[in-house]
Amino acid sequence: MLQFLIRRLIGAVVIMFLIGAFTFFLFYTVPQDFAELSCGKNCTPENIAVIRENLGLDKPITAQFWEFMVGIVSGRDFPQGHCSAPCLGVSFDTGEFVWDSIVDRFPLTLSLTIGGLVIFLFVGLGAGLLAAWKRGTMVDKAVSGASILLSSFQIYLLGPVALGIFVYSTGWMENPKYHSFTENPAAWAVGMLIPWAVMATIFTAQYTRMARSTMIEQLQEEHVRTARAKGMAQRYVFFRYAWRGSLIPIVTILGIDLSALLSGAVVTEFTFDLAGIGRLAVDSSLTKDLPVTMGVMLFGAFFILLLNIIVDVVYAYIDPRVRLN
Repeated sequence: MLQFLIRRLIGAVVIMFLIGAFTFFLFYTVPQDFAELSCGKNCTPENIAVIRENLGLDKPITAQFWEFMVGIVSGRDFPQGHCSAPCLGVSFDTGEFVWDSIVDRFPLTLSLTIGGLVIFLFVGLGAGLLAAWKRGTMVDKAVSGASILLSSFQIYLLGPVALGIFVYSTGWMENPKYHSFTENPAAWAVGMLIPWAVMATIFTAQYTRMARSTMIEQLQEEHVRTARAKGMAQRYVFFRYAWRGSLIPIVTILGIDLSALLSGAVVTEFTFDLAGIGRLAVDSSLTKDLPVTMGVMLFGAFFILLLNIIVDVVYAYIDPRVRLN
């Protein structure tokens, strides 16, 4: 296990370096004067020259790349002050350090992810298991039909409907708003409740169908039939043998979904006007704030690599046939 983790971590560092190099040269080799972008409107040539020098844009592209990569590890100095590691540069639009902007937005995105995850895993997997247990009955048909219906909806459709019903028409709830969990847990939960419910509705349908199909497939496996033939209780066989084997594809998809959500739930944040990582990525793209766009891309790549490693480790605990060599 330890050797596997060391190899994967080394591989992740190499991949992050390659992603960082790719994104840097992709953005910084386009025919655009970044000093002019950073200066804004009504900017004099003298100001542009000063900004170009302060940002190091007057240096060769290889020197700029080296400073960028070193800054991620050990930090960099800018006219605004020292940018501590991991330093991802300075925003052209706001003049703030990119890493600080990401850290300020991440708690909201993390809150969306955790709350939605708890709901759609509990409801989705529970409904899928129930449908598989009652296969062929009215319960199975009702759960399957509901999952198919809900999967046809999208967040940008359900979001405004939920706001119209629970906020604007009835006034039962206020507009979604982020509150710090450490300062007021109750306000945090209430402020995120509608986004959680809407986002979880879409994912619940997906995980319900997946849990049902993988569970039915596992119930046909030879080791499950053997356990039944030995006279083991149906419930014991269902949860001890079939359920454990059905988790492999679910964990795989969960890792992909989590990495996407932690990198920024763009549609959800825009629908409910929440300023998270996804909103930051879109806003930086619209304003051509390339350091922020690069920072968000690297931030998302980090979570993708991290969750892939975690998923591989979880495989070994779920299925004894999987060996991490």
